Amino acid sequence: MTPSKKSRKPRPDKSQPLLRQLAAVPETLFAGAFRQQYGALCFRHGNAGSEVEILVITSRESGRWVIPKGWPMKGKKPFEAAAIEAWEEPGVRGVVKKKPVGRYTYLKELDNGDVAPCIVDMFQIEVTDISGDFKERGQRILEWVSPDEAARRVREIELKSLLVQFEANGRRKRDRG
Repeated sequence: MTPSKKSRKPRPDKSQPLLRQLAAVPETLFAGAFRQQYGALCFRHGNAGSEVEILVITSRESGRWVIPKGWPMKGKKPFEAAAIEAWEEPGVRGVVKKKPVGRYTYLKELDNGDVAPCIVDMFQIEVTDISGDFKERGQRILEWVSPDEAARRVREIELKSLLVQFEANGRRKRDRG
């Protein structure tokens, strides 16, 4: 008697873009609630303080441009988790705003191949210290770019909007009086 195979859920074809993969298995997207993440919008003042530069990094898996972000951490407030991600992923520290300056959504591909919709609350960090020795050194490319260039590089539409409207004091350009 041969053992029966467990029925396997269909897996998306990894050679296709993410949205096309999801279209093949829509139950993956709608199976659970949105998951929370915290992101670090790291910036510094360039050109003698007249320009703002945003830190963008590549993801470890796909190499696409992203900002530092991660899952909630037990015993840490959201802004603290964002600061830890900013240290572990690109090796930067600085002054962290305790209130989010915005949020965006995206689809996260999990290690098991499932896709989880995520909401990322963004915390502004004015970078004061940059280290060459950090946890994910050598696994990512880091670049300081203008807010407009950062917006061009990232994939998520809502994040693009946050970056284009970025101002160092936490207000959006259109909110100025």
